[in-house]
Amino acid sequence: MFSIVILTLNEERNLPACLASTSGCDDVVVLDSGSADRTAEIAREAGARVFVKHFENFARQRNHALETIPFRHEWIFHLDADETLTPELVTECAVQATSPAAADLDGFWAAPKMMFQGRWIPHCTDYPAWQARFVHVRRFRFVQAGHGQRETAGLRLAKLRHAYIHNLSSQSEKEIMAKHAHYACEEAAAFIATRRSFPELCRALRNGDALIRRRALKEASYYLPARGILRLIYQYVLRGGFLDGAPGLAYCRLLAAYERAIAVEIRRLKLLSSPGM
Repeated sequence: MFSIVILTLNEERNLPACLASTSGCDDVVVLDSGSADRTAEIAREAGARVFVKHFENFARQRNHALETIPFRHEWIFHLDADETLTPELVTECAVQATSPAAADLDGFWAAPKMMFQGRWIPHCTDYPAWQARFVHVRRFRFVQAGHGQRETAGLRLAKLRHAYIHNLSSQSEKEIMAKHAHYACEEAAAFIATRRSFPELCRALRNGDALIRRRALKEASYYLPARGILRLIYQYVLRGGFLDGAPGLAYCRLLAAYERAIAVEIRRLKLLSSPGM
């Protein structure tokens, strides 16, 4: 078997569905960031162990779990409260955790199926957008990237066949916009702090690894003008977001607003760091 860790902060609305999807696992841990609602109570009632740590960023939170929590198993699946496992993914992870091939791996990528307004929207969310989520407790560590996290360099990873579910409509559009405003500040600051030289970026764009190329393309996009409009055209037209119906259009508009917020914050940070400021 394998263990599961769920990151939470005031997630009494989403946590029951998340916990229900983990019912086939014998070690479920909730790492809470200091919830003021019934999150911890709901977790304990479902049989999960609860630990608390002040939230700094996603990478540090996940690494704290790997480094300090006594899990029952060596393989850990990382979930957020608005995400759920599928029975097929649970079975696959259980098999992989005891597979001889896993002894040569540090972790696995898994692809989230993004649900918005009651529908899976694969085109405008670039499915499969791989995330390192099923990892070995001792061999794997995360590094912060923008407002999220990714694997540290040099780790050995494979891909899981089955996806997990990410419910993007667990919050209202107003709540999503407020969260995006916060994320935009973090992403802009991360870009300013870690941006690569033009030759380095070009080499990454020509890399044979599709994941490296995709991350380089995202970095290159920070230099483009009218990023909100370009993101809308890219996701809705070029990536086929129009095939996702009305939810696809609504989500693409949220993405465009998010990109505009990042662009505004990048300009602000550049002005602050320019000579004479």
